[in-house]
Order: sequence, then C-alpha cells, then structure tokens
Amino acid sequence: MTAAHCINPKLTYRVFVGKHNLVEEEAGAKAILPEKIIVHEKWNQIFVALGNDIALIKLSESVTLSDQVQLGCIPAPGTLLPNLYPCYITGWGRVSTGGPIADKLQQALMPVADHATCSQPDWWGIAVRTTMVCAGGDGIVAGCNGDSGGPLNCKNTEGAWEVHGIASFVSGLGCNYEKKPTVFTRVSAFNDWIDQVMMNN
Repeated sequence: MTAAHCINPKLTYRVFVGKHNLVEEEAGAKAILPEKIIVHEKWNQIFVALGNDIALIKLSESVTLSDQVQLGCIPAPGTLLPNLYPCYITGWGRVSTGGPIADKLQQALMPVADHATCSQPDWWGIAVRTTMVCAGGDGIVAGCNGDSGGPLNCKNTEGAWEVHGIASFVSGLGCNYEKKPTVFTRVSAFNDWIDQVMMNN
C-alpha cells in the first residue's frame, strides 16, 4: 500500500522488505519487483486535495515473515481516531525542510489531529477532507518530502499495530510548520476499495 502520487507509470519500481539502512547491505532485506500496481481510479494528480491518494502494489512473489518483516493490520472500516491519539510516522524522507534525505529509517511520535481540529481555518481548513487523517502540527515533528506513501502506524486497544494513514502531503510553508500537520490518506475510508482490488487481482 502506498500513495497514488508516488506512482509514475513510466518508472520501474522495487519494493524493499526488511530494509532499515538504504546505504548498507542488510541481512533479511530483500527487493521484490511488483507484479502489478493499482492506483485509485478517482486519483487526480492535478487536484491532490480531492483525495483518493492511495495505490496498492501486488508483489511478484510471496514474502516470508521474520523479525525484520511483519504485517501491518488494516483498521476496521470507518475507524476515526480521537484527537491526540498517539501514532508514529516512519520514512526515509528529509530530516528537516530542505534538509538531507535520511539513510536510516526514521520514526517519530505524531499524535492525531482530529478532523474538527485539522479543518479549522487556521489549520488546513477545507483542504483536508474526511477521507484524510492529520497527525502532528506542533511545529516541531512532521513528515517531510520523501516520506510520501509511508505509513502512520497506531497501536489499537488489543496491542496490534494498524496502518491508519498513508503520507500524502505537507505544507508548502515547510514540513514542520505549526498548525499544518502532515496529512495522510485515511486507510479506514478505503476498506471497500482495498477489498475489491485484492479480490480482482
């Protein structure tokens, strides 16, 4: 699962599993070619704020689970996390606005900003839709360029990690701009689409 805006039909992709450091060979890490990439049919790269920034990648071979490779659960349909619910972003994006790309996988605690908060006029206003989830906004910790398509992981009440978001966009004012949290595609708004794509492919 990734963001639709990360997919360019003219490019060839590899999916890495078990990867932590991009510049080192790592035991347990493996690159797999996609068999097929399915972008949401309502995704529009010209009108990003319309949402539907989601794509699924079918791998060309099975993945063996290990200490380095685990599954992320999909939240129940329609799940909405409360304001300030603790979640984590991970990615190899820029470590600061205009800064270098990370070699090692970065992780940061980013509490959810619920829709009522994130859609306030001095936050994202009408640019954020109910099919999106916001996290961060403190002006210190944020996703940045290069984190797109990565997960917003949140632990549920049973202790299982769920992928609640797919990193979609940040503010043009800067990655860690106050009251401009990182905006993610809300996975629980797309359960039916995910199920349909998996069934058809």
